[in-house]
Amino acid sequence: MSEVQHDVTVDATQVNASDEVSKSNEIVELNEVVELNESRSAEIVGDDEADSAVSGVELGAGEADFETDSTTVDSDDSDGDDSDGDDDESDEAAGGGASARQGSRSRSRVALLEREGEVAADFLERLLDIADLDGDIDVDIDGDRAAVSIVDSEEGRVPRRLVGADGKVLDALQELTRLAVQTATGERSRLMLDVAGFRADRRSALVTLARESIAQVRASGVSMALADMTAFERKVVHDEVTAAGLLSESEGVEPHRHIIISPA
Repeated sequence: MSEVQHDVTVDATQVNASDEVSKSNEIVELNEVVELNESRSAEIVGDDEADSAVSGVELGAGEADFETDSTTVDSDDSDGDDSDGDDDESDEAAGGGASARQGSRSRSRVALLEREGEVAADFLERLLDIADLDGDIDVDIDGDRAAVSIVDSEEGRVPRRLVGADGKVLDALQELTRLAVQTATGERSRLMLDVAGFRADRRSALVTLARESIAQVRASGVSMALADMTAFERKVVHDEVTAAGLLSESEGVEPHRHIIISPA
């Protein structure tokens, strides 16, 4: 009887040891993937910066189209033709159809962003479970992208090592999450991931810096170079400069790439 009990105890010990080794291997593999994807995260966020940098050109093109349309309307009004009533009805019908299509596309886009947030939340919850880390997931839509945040939970605080030095681990984790979303939806994702409010705090500080720099450039009429920044940080500054009606461009090579703000 004692030999049977001994065998059962040994088997249970081996099973527990096997479970611990399996869990340890999963965590090691996760860390390796995060390290391998750190470099790719900068490229993805860099695309966002490029989108912001060309926004001024796109806006200018939109203004030119508007002016052309205005000229066309003036020319039509000067004709004074009896068919104006029929034309107005046709234009109204066409405008209603265009508005309906635009509304449909907008709803479709929102549905896609909501789907991205759900997939990202599921992916991150699994990662936290594998690594045995605390944290809750918040999902939102910020402009034209999904916004996902890992925040402190009732069980404990989010480990700040998920942010890493200068947000490098966070960037890698964001890249992993985007890849998971792309795999599930078949669409390239531009979602933004935040951990413990790191990006929110940094964004607030950058907005203040950008506005102060914009005021200096306006007052002096001279271009101003800012300190080296990451792709995420540069995008925040580009957005503020564009909104203020000034010009900005990035110069240098990573990790010493910076922004120059110039008068319009």
